[in-house]
Amino acid sequence: MATTEHPPPSRLRAWMLEGLADMGKGHAPQAEKAEKPEPEHRGQPWFRVMCLTGVDYFSTLGYQPGIAALAAGLLSPVATIVLVIVTLAGALPVYRRVAEESPHGEGSIAMLERLLSFWQGKLFVLTLLGFAATDFLITITLSAADASTHLVENPHLTSALHDKQLLITLILVALLGAVFLKGFLEAIGVAFALVGLYLTLNVVVVAVGLWHVATADHVVTDWSSALTAEHGNMFAMVGVALIVFPKLALGLSGFETGVAVMPHVRGDDTDTEETPTGRIRDTKKLLTTAAFIMSAFLIATSFITTLLIPEKEFESGGQANGRALAYLAHEYLGGAFGTVYDVSTIAILWFAGASAMAGLLNLMPRYLPRYGMAPHWARAVRPMVIVFILIAFLVTWIFDADVDAQGGAYATGVLVLISSAAIAVTIAAHKAGQRGWTIGFAVISAVFLYTTVVNVIERPDGVKIGACFIAGIILVSLLSRLARAFELRVTSVTLDPMAERFIRDMASRKIRFIANEPDQRDKTEYREKIEQIREDNDVPGEDFVFVEVTVLDPSEFEAGLTVRGEVLHNRYRVLTLESSSVPNALAALLLHVRDTTNRTPHMYFEWTEGNPFANFMRFFLFGQGEVAPVTREVLREAEPDRNRRPRVHTG
Repeated sequence: MATTEHPPPSRLRAWMLEGLADMGKGHAPQAEKAEKPEPEHRGQPWFRVMCLTGVDYFSTLGYQPGIAALAAGLLSPVATIVLVIVTLAGALPVYRRVAEESPHGEGSIAMLERLLSFWQGKLFVLTLLGFAATDFLITITLSAADASTHLVENPHLTSALHDKQLLITLILVALLGAVFLKGFLEAIGVAFALVGLYLTLNVVVVAVGLWHVATADHVVTDWSSALTAEHGNMFAMVGVALIVFPKLALGLSGFETGVAVMPHVRGDDTDTEETPTGRIRDTKKLLTTAAFIMSAFLIATSFITTLLIPEKEFESGGQANGRALAYLAHEYLGGAFGTVYDVSTIAILWFAGASAMAGLLNLMPRYLPRYGMAPHWARAVRPMVIVFILIAFLVTWIFDADVDAQGGAYATGVLVLISSAAIAVTIAAHKAGQRGWTIGFAVISAVFLYTTVVNVIERPDGVKIGACFIAGIILVSLLSRLARAFELRVTSVTLDPMAERFIRDMASRKIRFIANEPDQRDKTEYREKIEQIREDNDVPGEDFVFVEVTVLDPSEFEAGLTVRGEVLHNRYRVLTLESSSVPNALAALLLHVRDTTNRTPHMYFEWTEGNPFANFMRFFLFGQGEVAPVTREVLREAEPDRNRRPRVHTG
């Protein structure tokens, strides 16, 4: 391949591009891997990685009880039990299967990507990435906004900070970005400490709350009487709970990040990238443990907050709005403990964006650069962190750091991803011939699709925001691919023995290739092609080798190139190539021949009939079109030295 010397990068540039994202390694160009081998990534024990996803999942305790109380009122504990049932019987089995099917952290997106090819597959993946970006970015901004709410609503700080929530949220988002610029392992360590402290404090609050419920006169009987008077019987209660369930869907937010951070689970020493058995087993432990811990807390906290907090305090402007457990901590354990609880809640809500950031850094470098829809630097962690933080700043400013305003978008992103995961595992079970699992996953898919549709109908702002993310990703991706249209997109060139023989034979004289679009491949086709090239270019003799490219999937951007040689009709030497783009394959072959023979190869084309712009769009979308000038442009970008550049002739 062509090699061009570049001046050494500046220290800032070298620091920014230091290493690639761990999750993008599998798709790095072969040459890049060979030149800069990366150290083996050992990962962390599953319970430590659980804390990374747990800062997102467990932190929802900061606002979930309040959301449940506003949505279901006195029925909040019953509605929360429905949420727990859906969690344990629906989301948990789905994501345990996702961990089996996609053990490198791509999640359901990779599973569904395998079902579609060509541009429809790429656009489908970009759409899911848009919802993933909605989920993860809103996780960052909403959690930071809720952390600032807890800070502003603290009784000791309200007067000083009541109008500073937007500024505080922006500072928290910036601090999160600084952690990831420093290094990812530090993020896991911080998450482990925060989750341990936060869950311990919540155990204390729940225990005290349950004690007050048990010892207070008539609290339980008053609640049950009011509940019966309002809803009549248990069947009516369950029905209402099912209706309000979509509003509680934020309590499912941790599963997608649970599989997104899967590459950081250590697994066994015998694991390989193809069969990481230990990583899959430990990720299932991670998902199951997190789900049961969260389920226990959700039921207990919804019960004590509903029974102990006056209903008006949950409403906007109330002291328990968005901070129900913090309200109980101050009310029953005093200002000192309440302040410690506030600090813990603020810290974990702030750092909840860490698992979301890890998910973004896992997904985006896997897909966009491979599709040619992001620059090469998108594989590096630090530039992507800066991009995501800037977008988070914009989202925070647009929503004025309002938690409620972002809830619809957050729920929409969560539910779309869970629904896609349920559909993906249903298809996987069907292909594996597992009838029972197929039926079970199909029922789960129907539940999540219902929940998603209801959520979109009730809160259409969520899908509107998701659509903005999708449109932005698709637009930027297509513009990036357009800007990179003339890059040399072949990562390696491999010749079979016959092709190597052709090249060795030609190396002792002038190397001439003819680019041919195969038709019948009979004697007449090759004879007439040679006569046309000789006449158009005034070239004597018949010492040519034909080159024929078959376009496979034109939506693919980077791939290796295999060249096969054959002799047709006992006379004509033909090199056959398979690629996503005819000009790129031809340019890569010419550069490879030049580098292996130290001679300048020549390739002869005929002009393509038709409108030049239409032909360029054919090249951009389908890998064909006006081949000659595009091949020359790819060569010009790949080899700036005109004297070393292979020659292109067009008659």
